[in-house]
Amino acid sequence: MKLRENARFSTICVHAGQAPDPSTGAIITPIYQTSTYVQDALGVHKGYEYARTHNPTRSALEANLAAIEEGKAAFCFASGMAATGAVMTLLKTGDHVVATAGMYGGTYRLFERVLRKYDLDFTYVDTSQLRELEQAIRPTTRLVFLETPTNPMLSLTDLASACTIAHGHGIPVAVDNTFASPYVQRPIAFGADLVIHSTTKFLNGHSDGVGGAVIAVRDDHIEWLRFVQNAEGAIIGPMDAWLVLRGTKTLPIRMQRHNENAMALAEYLASHPQVAAVYYPGLASHPQHELAKRQMRGFGGLISFRLGSLERARTVLNSVRLMSLAESLGGVETLISHPATMTHASIPADQRQRVGITDDLVRVSVGIEDIEDLKDDLAQALDLLSRA
Repeated sequence: MKLRENARFSTICVHAGQAPDPSTGAIITPIYQTSTYVQDALGVHKGYEYARTHNPTRSALEANLAAIEEGKAAFCFASGMAATGAVMTLLKTGDHVVATAGMYGGTYRLFERVLRKYDLDFTYVDTSQLRELEQAIRPTTRLVFLETPTNPMLSLTDLASACTIAHGHGIPVAVDNTFASPYVQRPIAFGADLVIHSTTKFLNGHSDGVGGAVIAVRDDHIEWLRFVQNAEGAIIGPMDAWLVLRGTKTLPIRMQRHNENAMALAEYLASHPQVAAVYYPGLASHPQHELAKRQMRGFGGLISFRLGSLERARTVLNSVRLMSLAESLGGVETLISHPATMTHASIPADQRQRVGITDDLVRVSVGIEDIEDLKDDLAQALDLLSRA
């Protein structure tokens, strides 16, 4: 099925990269669960030789994600961290990266515990403050790595301005767009050169697969990422690729509900006497609320809030009934977590404190359940704090 050039977002999600199976007419892309492909004769094949290099299910997903993020090409990997690792192979020994402080703990762990061994250098700054970004750039800086909104503090970076600054120095910009999803935010439209996703999250949307993706616009990046994907072999499997293809078809309607529920839950928490602070870009109290209204469509499905102490946070985390205490995010079910001991435990305590990841901080990935049930669940857990 050929899409018109001006096809709109929801149509792209459903159809891009996919056509009825030519042999059967099946409307859904098949799961090509194969390791190799038979050649008609020596050197004569149908475009597929070995499954690490190419797989039709993966190819359909890559075309789908490239269209969704408005890029020229996409490359899918075994996890979001594998996708980030692939981007970092664009660098060489001695190169410097300016990165968003307060990023996902797994990204920080990769940068600090693995890539520093290969003499890459990293500076972490509050990229919501553009002056800090500008001042951190050195003659050896070869990449600006942004995460917006940040995990879990939901701080925003002005993408258009940050890209202008970086490009003024001839530096490409990579953006981890996992927390927002392409429905909420498309960084390439603001000037980003590379977009990274953990497809495990909103793109899949059902907590039943692990994967990652990089979407690129520059020909040199595309050529290298294609080579690295095959050379390193950290590819997404056909079943996981198929699950993400299923997920992107419903991405727009799921994100509408994620946005609506998160906004309602953030307002509820902000008015609750047992909650010390709430972090959500949709609230007028958020320091980058006006930027969020310009840069995002809706405000996303993640909320963080403070409860005043670790023990109070533990009480709530252990007392919810509908919400599930678990890492990850972006699924149709609501997950609640404790960043300091779960998603960001790999970051040293003093650095966690510096970016606001305190022991009393709770993060909620708001699902698509009935909002009143979610409020009721938090209400009964928070009520326990008033009895303590």
